[in-house]
Amino acid sequence: MAMRFFNTAGPVDALRHYTLPPLSRIDLDDVLLLIEQQKYFVLHAPRQTGKTSILLALMECLNREGRYHCLYTNIEAAQAYRGHVDAAMHTIVTQIAAAAALYLQDDRLRTWASMVLAEQGGSALNALLSSWAQANDKPIVLLLDEVDALVGDTLISLLRQIRAGYAQRPHAFPQTVVLCGVRDVRDYRIHTADQEIITGGSAFNVKAESLRLGNFSQAEVEDLYRQHTEDTGQVFAEGVLAQVWRLTQGQPWLVNALGYEACFKVKAGRDRTQSIMVEQIEQAKENLIQRRETHLDQLADKLREERVRRVIEPLLTGQDILLDLPLDDIDYVRDLGLVALDKPLRIANAMYREVIPRQLTASTEEMTVQESAWYQQPDHALDMGKLLAAFQQFFREHAEHWIERFQYQEAGPQLLLQAFLQRIVNGSGRIDREYGLGRKRTDLLVQWPLDETQGFLGPLQRVVIELKLLHKSLEATLREGLAQTADYLDRTGAEEGHLLVFDRTPGIAWEAKIFQRTGSYGPYSIRVWGM
Repeated sequence: MAMRFFNTAGPVDALRHYTLPPLSRIDLDDVLLLIEQQKYFVLHAPRQTGKTSILLALMECLNREGRYHCLYTNIEAAQAYRGHVDAAMHTIVTQIAAAAALYLQDDRLRTWASMVLAEQGGSALNALLSSWAQANDKPIVLLLDEVDALVGDTLISLLRQIRAGYAQRPHAFPQTVVLCGVRDVRDYRIHTADQEIITGGSAFNVKAESLRLGNFSQAEVEDLYRQHTEDTGQVFAEGVLAQVWRLTQGQPWLVNALGYEACFKVKAGRDRTQSIMVEQIEQAKENLIQRRETHLDQLADKLREERVRRVIEPLLTGQDILLDLPLDDIDYVRDLGLVALDKPLRIANAMYREVIPRQLTASTEEMTVQESAWYQQPDHALDMGKLLAAFQQFFREHAEHWIERFQYQEAGPQLLLQAFLQRIVNGSGRIDREYGLGRKRTDLLVQWPLDETQGFLGPLQRVVIELKLLHKSLEATLREGLAQTADYLDRTGAEEGHLLVFDRTPGIAWEAKIFQRTGSYGPYSIRVWGM
C-alpha cells in the first residue's frame, strides 16, 4: 500500500490521502431527491474545502447506480476570455466534450461540439446539451465546477443558456444541472460590457436551492488524524487534537495543512517513533503563515475587497454594531469562509484571527526597524515597559504617516501595534489575539520563552496587552479597560498586564494624549499607556 499523507491540493484520493468519505459531508438523500425532482441547484463553499472531491464522488455514485449519466466538468479555463463570449463558449463546450470522453467514454460530444461551435457560436453550450440529451438513453446530470470564476458577459451567457434549456429537461436538456463555486449564485455581481450590473439570481432564476458545504466536525478532524496514527504508528500527544480544532474550527485546508506540515514537512515530525506535540502544531502554523501558502495568500487578496473591509474592520476594532451594512456583504464574507456561519458575527477561527492582521500589516512589519534583543533583560525576559515606551514614541512619530497607508484605517492603531510587536517576537515568541464585534477592545497575549534551549516547552513569560479606543471620557474608558484587562489576566493566567488607550479625537495635542500611569483592579496592578 502506498504511503498516505494529508492532502492540501486538489481532490482527495483515498489511496494516497487521509480522507473522509466525501459524500458523508453532504446530505446525500437531499441531493438525490433534488435530482429525482429534476431540480437545478447550487453547491458552494470556501476554497479548498472539498467541493471538487464531493462532485467527483457524486458522479461516480450516480454512474455506478445506473439511472443517470452524470458528468463533472471544471470550466475555470474559460475565465481567461472574460467578456469574449464566443471564445469562452468554445472553451466550455470543448471542456465538456473532453470530460465526457474521459469519464463516460462517450466520444459523441466531440463531434457535436465541432458542429454547434461552427453553427451556433456563443449559443453553442445550449445546443450541445440539447443534442446530447435528445440522443442519450438516460437522463443527464451535469456538474459544473468553478462557475463563479467566470466574469462579465461570459458568465451571463452561461447562466442564461442553461436557464433557456430548463423547460426542455429531461428529454432535450439535462435533468439536473449543479453549479459549484465559492459563492452562491445570488451573490454573483456581473458587470456587462455596457457596464450594466446583473445579479446571478436574475440571470439564473431556475435555481431550486443553495447547498453550502460545511467544515469538518471535531470528530471528523480526530478521525482524519487517527488515520495517520493507524498508518504510521505515530501518535499525537495529549492536547494536540484540541489545539488543531481550536486553530481551525474544522476548516478542511487548515486541518490538512497543519497535519502535513507537522508530520511530513518538519524533519523532527518525520521520526515516527516520536509523538507530535502541541508545540509542533504551533510551529507548523507559524511556518504556514510565514510562507504565505496559497490558501492564505488568497485570503489576503480577498481582504483588499471593499465589501470584505466593511465587514472585517468593525471586528478588528471591536465596534458595537455594523451600521447600515448590507446583509449581502455579510453573506458574501461568510461564503468566503472568513467569518463563522453562526452568530455572533466573528472571525471563523483562531488561525484566521492571527492571519488577518498579519496580512494587513505585512509590509509595515517588514519596514519596522525593531529587534527583540533591544528589549531583552539578563534573564531573557522582555522588558515590556521599555518595549511599550518605545512603541508609544514610535506611535507619536509615525502613526499619522503609517495609518493613512492602511486600507483599514479605523483599525489603524490596533494594526500598527500588532505589526510592531510581531516584528519583535517573530520567530521566538507568540501573540494570541482576541477581537470581535461588540467587544470594544482587542486582547493580545504575548508569550515569550525564557529558556531558548527549551522554547515553548520550558518556562514562559506571559503578558496581556489590552487595546481600547477612547470613545467615552478618559476616566470611564480607564474604568472599563482596567476591568477588561483584569478579566483577561485572570482567564489567561498571565503575570503582567498593560492597557493601551488610543485617543483619536481630532485636534488634540500629543502632549495631552501621551501618558503613563499605574492602575489597579482587584489583585492586579496594570500599567496604563495613553496615546
